[in-house]
Amino acid sequence: MIRIVIAEDQGMLLGAMKALINMEDDMEVVAIAHNGEEALVKVREFNPDVVITDIEMPIKTGLDVAEELKDEAYKVIILTTFARPGYFERAKKAGVRGYLLKDSPIEELVNSIRIIVDGRRIYAPELIDIVYEADSNPLTDRESEVLSLVAEGKTTKEIAKELFLSPGTVRNYISTVLDKLDVSNRIEAIARFKEKGWNK
Repeated sequence: MIRIVIAEDQGMLLGAMKALINMEDDMEVVAIAHNGEEALVKVREFNPDVVITDIEMPIKTGLDVAEELKDEAYKVIILTTFARPGYFERAKKAGVRGYLLKDSPIEELVNSIRIIVDGRRIYAPELIDIVYEADSNPLTDRESEVLSLVAEGKTTKEIAKELFLSPGTVRNYISTVLDKLDVSNRIEAIARFKEKGWNK
């Protein structure tokens, strides 16, 4: 019997997935979670074979969950509506065994679970195309870090203090970021960064 924990913050979808998976003779959903933090607690408590998780959830995301479980025996499957290359790259680095889109039929999901338990990996074909065609992140690590802090609502002075830089240097970084992302202000920069899935 394949033991499964599902983490999904949309209650109706969570209930439907649990019911459909439990109809399979060789699978059992042993626990459900509504956010990433709860998912980690359930995983430790129930010790499943497979963890199916959404990406965008409260407290901790599905990618946070995958990263925390990276060096453990659990097989993590990301099930999401977001076919973003940045998310996919981060998921691969976290060692996820499957990355599937939510609009896939349930038959595809349960077959993927069996294949993944068998030791292989499954990535949605749409993702491979998107990653192949995707722009890579043009920002350096430091520029990305500055933009992430801007996205958190920090002021130039606060960012300078946190990164041990002068306010002028931070302003230069922000100006470079706007140029590289071809946007006119910080709000647009943050939106483009998130849309591309480059935010970590």
